[in-house]
Amino acid sequence: MPKELLRLATAGSVDDGKSTLIGRLLFDSKTIFTDQLESIERTSAERGDEYANLALLTDGLRAEREQGITIDVAYRYFSTPKRKFIIADTPGHVQYTRNMVTGASTADLAIILVDARKGILEQTRRHAFLSSLLGIPHLTICVNKMDLVDWSQERFDEICDDFIAFAAKLNVTDLTFIPLSALQGDNVVDQSVNMPWYEGRPLLNHLENVYIASDRNLIDARMPVQYVIRPQRSDGADHRAYAGTVAGGVFSRGDEVVVLPSGFSTTITGIWGPGGERVDEAFASMAVSMELADEIDIVRGDMLARPNNRPYVGRDIDAMVCWFSDDTELRPGNRYVMMCGTRTTRAQISGLNYRLDVNTLHRDEEAKTLQLNEIARISVHAQQPLLFDAYRKNRETGSFILIDEATNKTVGAGMITAPVSKDSHVVWQTTKVTREQRTHQGATIWLTGLSGSGKSSLAVELERRMVAESRFAYLMDGDNLRHGLNADLGFSDDDRRENIRRTSEVAALFADAGAISIVSLISPFADERRRAREIHAERRLPFYEIFVDTPLEVCEQRDPKGLYAKARRGEISQFTGIDSPYERPADPDVLVTPSDGSPAEVAESIIRNLGL
Repeated sequence: MPKELLRLATAGSVDDGKSTLIGRLLFDSKTIFTDQLESIERTSAERGDEYANLALLTDGLRAEREQGITIDVAYRYFSTPKRKFIIADTPGHVQYTRNMVTGASTADLAIILVDARKGILEQTRRHAFLSSLLGIPHLTICVNKMDLVDWSQERFDEICDDFIAFAAKLNVTDLTFIPLSALQGDNVVDQSVNMPWYEGRPLLNHLENVYIASDRNLIDARMPVQYVIRPQRSDGADHRAYAGTVAGGVFSRGDEVVVLPSGFSTTITGIWGPGGERVDEAFASMAVSMELADEIDIVRGDMLARPNNRPYVGRDIDAMVCWFSDDTELRPGNRYVMMCGTRTTRAQISGLNYRLDVNTLHRDEEAKTLQLNEIARISVHAQQPLLFDAYRKNRETGSFILIDEATNKTVGAGMITAPVSKDSHVVWQTTKVTREQRTHQGATIWLTGLSGSGKSSLAVELERRMVAESRFAYLMDGDNLRHGLNADLGFSDDDRRENIRRTSEVAALFADAGAISIVSLISPFADERRRAREIHAERRLPFYEIFVDTPLEVCEQRDPKGLYAKARRGEISQFTGIDSPYERPADPDVLVTPSDGSPAEVAESIIRNLGL
């Protein structure tokens, strides 16, 4: 059975002993090669050290060795009989906080070093807060250099109390304290004889036994599509597959999935793992390619999910962001390239809600800018719909980076908060808001045309596309109106006019609430359509009349409900187009004819041209 992998990151202030701790951990667990140890001993002697400086094992850059600090993130791998480990040694200097965020972003556990002499410092709090913000589920506080405070239990307890008071303001689910001396090896791998008062486990034993199986999200199935491939199968046939890393949940052959943001559903017919090996299922963190039953237009940045368990889809998000740039500031109105999962889009900072003081966690709501290493809650508007979860729910689908278009530098890293989007179709606001506070203005799209003209198919496609982009859209047609609101109306001229009036008023209410009302009615009389437009104009609401101009003979050939045939036989009276007139719109906002393409093509054109 393969051993479980634990990813961990070290953090803390400068000179707290992070690199020394990792070196001691590797040395005492006997995972350092002989030539590595000889190189460390030789370099230590050249520097004038009286001992083998194990910090040199991770401080590989010349500048790091010269200054005695960690600058870049150093990764080290080692293994014990119980578990495999990947360690990210992150810098403690405030100038390189962005590197700490990079190293800790994938960690299952964070080790925060505290110098027993100095106690909790500003950078200690910053790294603890960032670890909490990054959603690291396990936090281990190693109080280092206990040999320099005479192995004092009182000093250890004092530091623990100080950190617990600060951590009470954070979202920390698993907190452990270990007193140690990284230089001498006390409580690193073996139990210290110098601190008999400590009854807990040494660090390595703790790392081997911390429970991480429940940290993976195996419920919400997510796979961002990274690449569309056409591999050659062994039988010589071509097929299309979609490659990516499973970000959550479990996918199996035969599962029904939905492709977002298009909203089309299909079934998984095959899954291939690394090396082309066919597998029955794929779970979180596996890199796979999937074959689907239907030919659907899928591109990089789309996502596969379960039909009844979808991520949020929206253009507007709220997020906590850590600013990385030392030569530019974040300001509301600035534009960046945003990468969220495998989707890349342009985005604008629509608001800086507050800046956070990492020492007191005080919110500065008057802040206008964000500078290097500062943390704030911001609002972002993306040019294309984003597919995401709250970061606390899924770290893979809930994170993003901001890139400066001019320099191509990564200037910020963000964690999407909850509620994540003001315009998401999953999050609903029940409080009363003014029209100016709404993120989208409502509108009414009024489709008119003969029975069988295709307006219903077009209306359904419009609604589907709107909902797929997280717009609140609702379709009103004869089927749902005459079974409820207008159930008391017949098909006389007066009843038709009343049907249009009631529908116009309801559509206007929906539009006033920020929804897109899609009305699909024959609405044969020009005066009533004009009155519908006036009802919206009185409330300053957009109204778009779309005339689906399909010739009568084509409608009769289609006759999906057999109504034309009944009208011709005299079984239906006052049927529009046969014995009741249809007054063609003189100047519709959009004219649609059968030659304009499929309902999907026409719907896309309408949304684009109307700016919806």
